[in-house]
Amino acid sequence: MKRVAITGMGIISPIGNQVDTAWDSLVDNRSGIENIPAWEKIKDLKVSIAGQCRDYDPKRINRKDRRTMGPMAVMATLTALDALNQAGLGPEQPGFDLISSKHTGVAMGSTTGSGKTLETMFNDFLETGGIGRLEGTAFMKIMNHSVAANVAATLGTRGRVISPCCACATSTQAIGEGYEIIKNGHQKVMICGGADELHPSTAAIFNILNAASKNYCQEPFATPKPFDVDRDGLVVSEGAGTLILEEFNHAQERGATILGEIIGYNTCCDGSHMTTPQASGMVQCMEGALENANCQPAQIDYINAHATGTRLGDVAEAQAIAMLGNHKIPVSATKGYTGHTLAASGVMESIFCLQMMAKSVIIPTRNLDRIDPDCAGICHVQKIIEKPLNLVMTSNFAFGGINATLILKNHQN
Repeated sequence: MKRVAITGMGIISPIGNQVDTAWDSLVDNRSGIENIPAWEKIKDLKVSIAGQCRDYDPKRINRKDRRTMGPMAVMATLTALDALNQAGLGPEQPGFDLISSKHTGVAMGSTTGSGKTLETMFNDFLETGGIGRLEGTAFMKIMNHSVAANVAATLGTRGRVISPCCACATSTQAIGEGYEIIKNGHQKVMICGGADELHPSTAAIFNILNAASKNYCQEPFATPKPFDVDRDGLVVSEGAGTLILEEFNHAQERGATILGEIIGYNTCCDGSHMTTPQASGMVQCMEGALENANCQPAQIDYINAHATGTRLGDVAEAQAIAMLGNHKIPVSATKGYTGHTLAASGVMESIFCLQMMAKSVIIPTRNLDRIDPDCAGICHVQKIIEKPLNLVMTSNFAFGGINATLILKNHQN
């Protein structure tokens, strides 16, 4: 079995469009949640806050390639380019020959296709009663594998293309699939991650399910509140992220900087309910990742929680972490800064974990002022902790009971 290194990362998020700027926002306790005035005009929508990504430049991508991209594919491609450049494998670098070959694959996903494109299509159809306004590139923007296919086409990769589509767990599964593909010797490099774009339909769904934060629309920075007794739901956001995974020896031989190593992964299903999370499924997933990594809970230095700020989800996850049996592991969630970026959340949180390992710092859970007694029994982090981190666990849990967990190792130690 091959070892799997991480050699590049890129991010576009509500708190920054580069890894360093997003990290500065975390350290400085800056929220990316803001008011969306246009949403206040939507009938029956009680949610008017979200996390938006700003100031990224789509024109960095060739116009010919952009024609088939919705905003989520644009963001994903930009983060892939940034991650490849950091890895020394970018389009202007000698290593790019490896990327545009059969030895490199892509594993990236989104929750749906482009919401903005779907809205335009349906509006045009309703207004005209026909397909006269339909653009030939529309399907490439709305298909569920739009992100993976557009990234692969832009970069010219000719290896495997995998496109997980499971909401919150999407990019964690994408990274896990990339890890297993390299581990088993099928590819030398995998470009892994996920993206989602902001659309009011996403907020509307969580609104209808009573899972969206509604009580803090006049003070958006105060929500979401993971694990807090006063939490009232999640805040939808947009963004994208990419990790470059590489066969470890290959990365060493070409002199790449190794940012971390993936040593464990597991994904499983609760097999229970479409929307009600189950602690039993979550702990099964985490225990499976630990077994895959050949390590014990006591060896984990930090857990990055999924913790979206919903009433049921946070309780189930806290119970699952407690069931691991080591109540001294520091636990925090970063969605209080970014909101819930859905398919991008797993890769973003993996990037944040890699930065925490590099800086020997644990970022606290933003807006966690009073721990819910139902979420007690684990070691919540409420202020910055300076501590060396060797092994980190990060998990994401999606609708349908789809669970995914990664174990990351600090290569600097």
